[in-house]
Amino acid sequence: MASGVETGQITTDIPARLDRLPWARWHWLIVVGLGTVWILDGLEVTIVGSMTDALKPDSTGIGLSSWGVGFAGAIYVAGACLGALFFGQLTDRFGRKRLFMVTLGVYLIGTVLTAFSMNPMWYYACRFVTGTGIGGEYAAINSAIDELIPARYRGRVDIAINGSFWVGAAGGSLLTIPLLDPTVIDASYGWRLAFGLGAILALGVLFVRRNVPESPRWLFIHGREDEGEEIVRDIERTVSDETGRDLPSVRNSITVRQRHTIPLPLIARTVFTMYPKRTVLCLSLFAGQAFLYNAFFFTYGDTLSTFFGVSQAGYYLAVFAASNFLGALLLSPLFDRVGRVIMITGTYVVSGVLLGITGFMLGSLNATTLTLMGAIIFFFASAGASAAYLTASEVFPMETRALCIAFFYAIGTAIGGITGPLLFGKLLSDAGASKDITTIALGYFIGAVLMIGGGIVEAFLGVRAEGRSLEDIAKPLTAEDAESGGQQPATAHA
Repeated sequence: MASGVETGQITTDIPARLDRLPWARWHWLIVVGLGTVWILDGLEVTIVGSMTDALKPDSTGIGLSSWGVGFAGAIYVAGACLGALFFGQLTDRFGRKRLFMVTLGVYLIGTVLTAFSMNPMWYYACRFVTGTGIGGEYAAINSAIDELIPARYRGRVDIAINGSFWVGAAGGSLLTIPLLDPTVIDASYGWRLAFGLGAILALGVLFVRRNVPESPRWLFIHGREDEGEEIVRDIERTVSDETGRDLPSVRNSITVRQRHTIPLPLIARTVFTMYPKRTVLCLSLFAGQAFLYNAFFFTYGDTLSTFFGVSQAGYYLAVFAASNFLGALLLSPLFDRVGRVIMITGTYVVSGVLLGITGFMLGSLNATTLTLMGAIIFFFASAGASAAYLTASEVFPMETRALCIAFFYAIGTAIGGITGPLLFGKLLSDAGASKDITTIALGYFIGAVLMIGGGIVEAFLGVRAEGRSLEDIAKPLTAEDAESGGQQPATAHA
């Protein structure tokens, strides 16, 4: 059947039934099976950030310069941007489950090949492939999680899962300590084994994901309501057995016209004309957090070694990562209780102000105090950055969800995540030549402005999505079609 052709009209209560579920062990399966992608991403980024010195020698590494380290970070992020756009479209077209298996496979291939790098060009190419897999994961995973988790838990779960990036970061930091110690492992092999560990973890995640179902919301939109109904009944039985109580009935339903695929022109019109304020909001949030994180974190190990003579950055990065994870974990419930707008605004503005202050203090800081300031800044920034993904995932119609996540991730990250490492790589090279750490303060000030700006935009354009059904926050495009045809209106209230 032609792309975008309608296949029928149905009225379904699947969204309401999923949102009314109590928390059960089944939901932990979703958290573990899907959320661990951020642990992989954190492991990747931290391993690269920790092993800058190991990659530089021609004899045991691959001859990377400080600029090359920054370029490798930029090429990884570029791959993630393109991967998000490419796989994001496929996720909306072919389903969440199929794509979150494929993208993990791409990551697995990329990280294994990285371990066999022989020269900088091979390393750059492998970092690009690995990035495409991670970028595709962001689109497929965020959309699947938000469509399977009940509305009243969605904020805290999404933010905590995105924050689990820092579990991988902490683990990667500590693992690189023995792996990069030449008295423990030969310097020629230690950094290669570090990349191999990411592949082993990915295989474990791939095994767990086999038990994660397709999104019932995606199924009923694409004319496969029988499969969606069967999955929801199975989930309800499982949750009822695990909690030991009967589930309440639901009254709310939604009427949609089903389509096999949604045309790209309709998706573009949705993003740019139907929701222009939400478009500006998401771009602001993604650009700020992408510059902040990719600029600071990709080059942090190089900063410690260049200016403070730190040969093992793993301990410092582990403290920094632990603060990030604690921030996302401890602050995440407030995004459901206090509300999205207040919390996102607060976390962005506070972290931006603290980053600007740190820029002015750079000349008087040492490795310990710089790490302490970073830990305080990113305690708040990690929750805000995670909320950017949550926002893009829940404020646009379901048919466009994965591609919208991919679009804003790609554009925002291209603005901040590619330019950030390149700028910091150049600043580090200049600062290293002059032995003046204050040279990199410019990057801190740009990051501060972008974060504060994102917080201000959230204050004026933010969406109060806490506790609300996804279909209530942004009505499905096919539901609008049903209304325009004079059919039963869509009702999908929390």
